[in-house]
Amino acid sequence: MVLKTLLDFANPRDASAPRLRHAFGAPRDLLIARRAEEVRGVLDAVQVAAEAGAWCVGGVRYEAAPALDAVLKTHPADGPLAWFAVHDAPLPWPGASAIADAPTLDWQAPPDRARFDEALASIGNAIAAGDCYQVNYTAMLRATLHGGGVQAVSALFAALQRAQPGGYAACMDMGGEQVLSVSPELFFDWESGGSAEVGHILTRPMKGTAPRGATPEQDAAQAAQLRASPKERAENVMVVDLLRNDLSRIAEPHSVQVPRLFHTEALPAVWQMTSDVQARTRTGTRLSDVFAALFPCGSVTGAPKAAAMAAIQALESGPRGLYCGALGVVRPGAQGGVHATFNVPIRTPVLSGGELRFGVGSGITAGSQPDAEWQEWLYKAAFLERASAPFELLETLLLDEGSFHQADRHLARMGEAAAHFGFPWNAHAVRQDLQIVALQHLYGAWRVRLLLGADGVACTEAFALRETHQPVRLQLASRPLAEAHGEFVRYKTTRRAHYEAFAPQDAGVFDTVLYNAAGEITECTRGNVAMLLGGRWVTPPLACGLLPGVGRALALEAGRVQEATVRLEEVPRIQAWAFLNHLRGWLEASLLT
Repeated sequence: MVLKTLLDFANPRDASAPRLRHAFGAPRDLLIARRAEEVRGVLDAVQVAAEAGAWCVGGVRYEAAPALDAVLKTHPADGPLAWFAVHDAPLPWPGASAIADAPTLDWQAPPDRARFDEALASIGNAIAAGDCYQVNYTAMLRATLHGGGVQAVSALFAALQRAQPGGYAACMDMGGEQVLSVSPELFFDWESGGSAEVGHILTRPMKGTAPRGATPEQDAAQAAQLRASPKERAENVMVVDLLRNDLSRIAEPHSVQVPRLFHTEALPAVWQMTSDVQARTRTGTRLSDVFAALFPCGSVTGAPKAAAMAAIQALESGPRGLYCGALGVVRPGAQGGVHATFNVPIRTPVLSGGELRFGVGSGITAGSQPDAEWQEWLYKAAFLERASAPFELLETLLLDEGSFHQADRHLARMGEAAAHFGFPWNAHAVRQDLQIVALQHLYGAWRVRLLLGADGVACTEAFALRETHQPVRLQLASRPLAEAHGEFVRYKTTRRAHYEAFAPQDAGVFDTVLYNAAGEITECTRGNVAMLLGGRWVTPPLACGLLPGVGRALALEAGRVQEATVRLEEVPRIQAWAFLNHLRGWLEASLLT
C-alpha cells in the first residue's frame, strides 16, 4: 500500500488563522531510527534537513522515551522508534472529491471491567504509597479492516476527520503501518529562531474530561461543571506543573509561563480541559533537546513521569506504539531556523497487517472513581462509532392532504443534527424537495422519510400511512439501553442498531419501553412515552437519554404532559401508558406484565 501523506493541523497560536493543510508525495529520503542509539541522530538529521529547506513529516513512538531519557521505562517497541519522510516541498491539499463510504468496523470492546478495576486499585495503592500522584492508564481496542486498500484507508481517514473535526490530523503511511490520527491535542509548537536567536515553544496539555450534554442547557452545565471540578482541575494542574518542569530544562531562565489555565474545548463526544504552557528556548537548542526534555507528553504518562511510566509498564500488556508518542512536521522557519509542530497521537487508529488498533485511556488520581473513569473511556471511544460506517440523518414527517404538519420543527431538528455531525445543510433546498413531494401526494395521509447524507444531499421517500388501532401493547426492555446518552439517541439517524436490538419479536407488541443504566425510563424505540403516575401524565426529561421528539414537544407545550424522571421501581404504580410521536400522535397503550 502506498498511501499519500496528508497533514491538516490547526494553527496553535491563532485559531482564526488558516490551517496547515498539505499533501505530500513520494519522499526524497527516509530517516528511520530502529535502535535506541539512533533516535537522537535521526532527530538531529530532521532538523538539519529542515534548516536546508526540506519539509519532514513523521513520528516518534512512545517506546522511544528511554532513548531520550534513560530513567524512563517502557515495553520493547514493536516498530521503528522514529520515522520521518523528507520532502522538498509540500503539495496542495487535495480538492474535494466524492465522499466514499467508510468501511464498516466492529471494534472489540475495552478490557473487561474486572481487569480495569484491578489496574485502578493497583494505581491507587501506588499513589497512597507516595510513589506517584497520577498515572495515565490505557488499553487498546482492535478491529479488522477487510479489504484494506488505499481507497478503504483513505475513506476511513475522511470519516474519522468528519467524526472528529479540527485539531491536529495526520494520515501517514510508514511502510509497515498506516497511522490515521485525528488528535485534538497539541504536543508542542516550536520555532527555533536560528542558531544565534532564542526560540519560542508552546505546549497545550489536555487533561480533564466531561461528556457532552443531551441539550444545549445540559451541555453548558457539563462544561461549567468540568471547569469547576476539583478533581479535574487537580489533574490538569499536575500535568501543567510537570510541563513547566520539563520546559525548564531547555528554557531561558524565568521564561516559563502559563498564560491560559483550565480552558474548555468542545469535541463531538466530550468536553476537554486544556492549559497553555510556554517558554523561550535557549540559543542553540536542538530538536533532539526538545524531545529529550518533553517526551512523552506528561498528559499521557502521569506524574512524576518516571514513576508513572514504570507503573504503566507494569500494568499495560504491551507497547503503545505511535499512540501517545508524537506525530508532526518540521519545516523551514524564520532566520534559518525550523518550525516544528507535533500532536499527541490520541484518537489515533493505527493499521498494521489488516488490524486496526486504537488506544484509549484516562488519568488516574487519588480522587478517581472506577465507574467514572470507565465511562470516560467509553466517551472518548464514542467517535469511533460515528466513523465506523456510513449513516444518514433522518426525519419522518406527516403529509396530510398535500400539507406537511410541523415541517419547521422537523427541519430545525435536522439542521441541529447536521451542525453536530458536520453535514452540509441547505434548509431552502430541502424545503423545495418537500414541496415537490407535497405536489406529488395531494390526497390522503403519507409517511415521508427525509434523509440527509454526509455530502449534504437530501432525498425523500413517501409511504401511505396506515391507521394504528388503539390501545397498542408495549413491553418493558429486559436490559438497559447502554447507549442511552449517546449521540445516536440524541439525534435521529439511520444508525439504529441499538434500537433494533430491542424490537419486539411478538407481532402483537407495538414497541418496547427502554430505560438507561441508572434504571430510569427513557423512551420507546420508535417514539416517546408518557405515563400516568400519581394522577398526572409525565414523560422523561431529555437528561435521561432520549430523542427530543416533535410529538413530545407539542404535548409539553399543550400542558398535556410534564417532565418527570420515572424509575423502574415505580412501574407497578403507573396507572396508564401512552406512546407518542408526531406521525401517529398520542396512542393509548398498555404494558405487558
